[in-house]
Amino acid sequence: MKSILVAAAVALVVSILFTPYLIRIFSKQGFGQEIREEVQKSHSAKRGTPTMGGMAILVAMWAGYLVTHLTVSDGLPSVTALLVLGLTTVLGVVGFLDDFIKIRKRRNLGLNKTAKLVGQLLASVIFAILALQFADRNGITPASEHLSFIRDITVVSFGTVGFIVFAYIAISGWSNAVNFTDGMDGLAGGTAAMVLASYVLISFWQFRYSCGLEQNIGPACYQVRDPLDVAVVAASAMAACVGFLWWNAAPAKIFMGDTGSLAIGGLLAGLSMTTRTELLMIVVGGLFVVEALSVVLQIVVFRTSRRRLFRMAPFHHHFELAGWAETTVIIRFWILAAISCLFGIGLFYADWLSLAGGNGL
Repeated sequence: MKSILVAAAVALVVSILFTPYLIRIFSKQGFGQEIREEVQKSHSAKRGTPTMGGMAILVAMWAGYLVTHLTVSDGLPSVTALLVLGLTTVLGVVGFLDDFIKIRKRRNLGLNKTAKLVGQLLASVIFAILALQFADRNGITPASEHLSFIRDITVVSFGTVGFIVFAYIAISGWSNAVNFTDGMDGLAGGTAAMVLASYVLISFWQFRYSCGLEQNIGPACYQVRDPLDVAVVAASAMAACVGFLWWNAAPAKIFMGDTGSLAIGGLLAGLSMTTRTELLMIVVGGLFVVEALSVVLQIVVFRTSRRRLFRMAPFHHHFELAGWAETTVIIRFWILAAISCLFGIGLFYADWLSLAGGNGL
């Protein structure tokens, strides 16, 4: 528990103190956000607000994790944690390039679809291949070839190639989902903090009842590798998002940009695979899922009927164009995100209770 608290405290302090430094630097360099033409009327005042603030989240996340291992954590950084951190960082670099091109070319479109696809593909393939290696003394690898809900669904096995394909779909899907949600001040950052807080609880609970501990036997224990270190990563990222939110909340002084949204999406995908909760993440991160689905549905309906299902997609802009104040949309969406997180945690705990029953765990 001490390592989780230290990681969160360090990441929070670094994020709060480093973000205003980025604001000053980016403002001097003219690294301002371009605004979509469709929302310029209501968001025109935001043009020129510094972007690429996701750098603060990444730096704070790494700082929280590394300081923890240098001070209170026993042993070296785990393979599982480094894989998740590496995936997050690589996607953050892809997002940074996307943001930088937008800034230099003064447009709302950065990397072309092919370049972004290649970046996500390389990150996903490398992560998936390595995550199936490095078995511990109990034979548990960082990720599993089986699809998982709260635990592995053993009857659904992808195989190595299938898992690589699945990892790409999950990583690109979550990256884009967070990216779609990042359209209002603090919406994506606040939601991400709640989802990551949920995974601090989930990972720590898995650590307490890991099958790798001798006292834990029976069907209720968790077949996961390095759950405590994964909890440290989640805590660092959660606190980094909270610290960034201090400056990103309405009216935002800085935006996370694709640097932050793609990185956070990759982090969520990595956490879901290393904790064997890929389908549960859909529940916990329900708001991100709804935002992504709103974009898909808008495209499908428009292409088939030439009519718009929503006033504008992603979904949060629909309510803004309906007359809701931006802060009203943000707070109500945060409430929905919190409900999704609580429901997901409830499902996780209910599964443990049903299996722990009379096993004394």
